[in-house]
Amino acid sequence: MNTVAIIGYLAAFGTTVSFLPQAVKTIRTKDTSGISLPMYCFFTAGTLLWLIYGIMEPSLPVAVANAITLIFASAILIYKIKYK
Repeated sequence: MNTVAIIGYLAAFGTTVSFLPQAVKTIRTKDTSGISLPMYCFFTAGTLLWLIYGIMEPSLPVAVANAITLIFASAILIYKIKYK
């Protein structure tokens, strides 16, 4: 694995894992009062587009990171809409 791939995987890991605490907290507490619905809609749509890009490019770090982030972001978004 070359240096560029390692950097890509490290970046993917860091940005993806950063959503886990918020997703867990949101699911446990069902409190979404501090989350902007428009921001999360745009963010989730952007994550989906990054996933598509990563698949089409192909870039495994981009695709995997955004697939996982899309799951976390979607969970937060669903709770935000459901428990407005």
